[in-house]
Amino acid sequence: MEVSIWMVVITLAVAAGAYYAGNRFSRKDTDAIVRQAEELATKVIEDARREADTITKEAELKSKDAAIEAKEEYESEMREKKKDLQNLEKRLMQKEENLDKKVALFDQKELDILKKEQVHSAKEQALAQREDELKQAVGTQMAKLEQISGMTAGEAKKELMNAMESEAKYDAAKLIKVIEEEARETADKKAKEIMALAIQRYAGEYVSERTVSVVPLPSDEMKGRIIGREGRNIRALEAATGIDLIIDDTPEAVILSGFNPVRREVARLSLEKLIADGRIHPGRIEEVVAKSTEEVELSIKEAGEQAAFDLGVHGIHPEILKLIGRLKYRTSYTQNVYQHSLEVAFLCGIMAAELGINVKQAKRAGLLHDLGKAVDHEVEGSHAVIGAELARKYGESPKIVHAIMAHHEDEKPATVLAVLVQAADALSGARPGARREMMETYVKRLDDLERIATSFSGVSSSFAIQAGREIRVMVASEQISDEQSLVMARDIAKKIEAEMTYPGQIKVNVIRETRAVEFAR
Repeated sequence: MEVSIWMVVITLAVAAGAYYAGNRFSRKDTDAIVRQAEELATKVIEDARREADTITKEAELKSKDAAIEAKEEYESEMREKKKDLQNLEKRLMQKEENLDKKVALFDQKELDILKKEQVHSAKEQALAQREDELKQAVGTQMAKLEQISGMTAGEAKKELMNAMESEAKYDAAKLIKVIEEEARETADKKAKEIMALAIQRYAGEYVSERTVSVVPLPSDEMKGRIIGREGRNIRALEAATGIDLIIDDTPEAVILSGFNPVRREVARLSLEKLIADGRIHPGRIEEVVAKSTEEVELSIKEAGEQAAFDLGVHGIHPEILKLIGRLKYRTSYTQNVYQHSLEVAFLCGIMAAELGINVKQAKRAGLLHDLGKAVDHEVEGSHAVIGAELARKYGESPKIVHAIMAHHEDEKPATVLAVLVQAADALSGARPGARREMMETYVKRLDDLERIATSFSGVSSSFAIQAGREIRVMVASEQISDEQSLVMARDIAKKIEAEMTYPGQIKVNVIRETRAVEFAR
C-alpha cells in the first residue's frame, strides 16, 4: 500500500516536471529529466520493498513467538487439569471402594435381620401357643375358683372394685385432711387477717329501703287537691310518673308505691314541689314532672362522677358513670346497691394493697361489679352477664370484664382480681345488718339447707343455725368413719353451691361421735 502511494507521488512529480520542462527546455533535456525521475522512483520502490520485507519478517517472528508462548501456556494449563482429573479419579475410586464395602456390610446386616426375624417368628408362634395354653389354664382355674367360692367372675370383680374404691376413698380422705390442715395453717390465717383489716379500715352505714316512699302533707285538706275533680290530678300524676299514689286514712301523708325507685324518686320530688307551689292541675303536673326528671338525671350523673372521684378511678365512660349513678336508687335485699358498690370497691382496694396487686384496677372492678343491676328489668339475663357486656361495650379491659362476669360464678374466676371481687362482694353482703330478707325466703333457705344435708346416706339429723350461715350435720358413727365425714362435708358443700343461691358463705359442719352408756346399779 505504501509502495503504490510512493509510485503515484513520483509519477505526479515526473509529469509535473516534464510539463514544466516542455515549456522551458528542449525535448532532449526533458527525456533526461524523466530518466532521472524513473531511476529515482525505482530506487525508492526498491527501498520500500526492502523495508516492507523487513517489517513482514519481524511480524512473522513476533507471531511465531506469541504462538509458541500460547502453546506453552496451554500445555501448562492442560497438565494442571490432567493432574486435577487424576486426583478426582483417585477420590472417586476410593469412594467406590467405600461404597462397595458399605453395600457388603448392608447385605450382611440384611442377612442377620432375616435370620433374627425367623427366630422372632418362631418365638412368637411359641408365645402364641403358650398364651393359648395359659388362657385355657386360667379358664380352668377360674372355673375351679368360682366353684370353690360360690361367686362368678363378675361378682368377684365387683367386690374387688368396691374394696378398692373404699380404700381409695379412705386414702383420699386422709390426704384431704392433711392438705386442709396444712392450708388452713397458712391460707386461712392470712385471708382472715386481710379481710379483718379491710373491714376495720372501712365501715359503711346501712339503711333499709323498701318499695314505698312517704310524702308528708301540711294538712289533710291537701289530699283533696291532690286527687282533684273526679280524680283527674291523681290520674295525671300517676300517668306521668308511672307510680301508684295511695291516699288513705294515714294522717297528713301520701304513700308512693312502685318497684322502679328512679320513677318513685321523680314522683316524690314532683309531689313535694306541687304541694309547696299549691298549683295542682294536669298541665302543671306534666311541667313539674319533666323538671323533676331532669333533676333526677342530673343527680344520677353527679352520683356516678362522685363515686369515681372518691375512689380515685378515672377514664370511665360517661354512660357507665350514669349507670353507676342509677344504682343510687336500686336496692338488693334492701341494701342500697350504690353504697354496696362503693364498699366492695374500697374492700377490693384494701385487699389488693395487702396482696401487692394493682389497687386502682381492683377498685375499678369492685365499683363496676353490679353494673348490670342499673339496667331495667326488660333486659334478660343475669346481672353479672349484663354488667360484663356493658363494660365490654364501653371499652373496659378484659380483666375488668372477667371480674364482673365471674363474681357470681357465671364463669369460673381465672384471675386474682376476679377472686378479690367475689370475696369483697360476699363480705359486703354478709355483714350483719347489711341485708334483710323476707321471712318466707329465710325459712325456705333453712329448709333447703336441711333437706340437702339429710339427702346423704348415713346422716341422722341436720340443723341450720347462725341464721342460715352454718349447717350442722349429725352422722351415724357405725356407718360413717372420720375420713368419710371429711368427704361428706365437701360433698354437701358442693351440692349447696350447685342448688342454692345465698349471700356470703355457709359453713358445713359434719359431726360424728360415739357414745358409750352404762348404768351403775
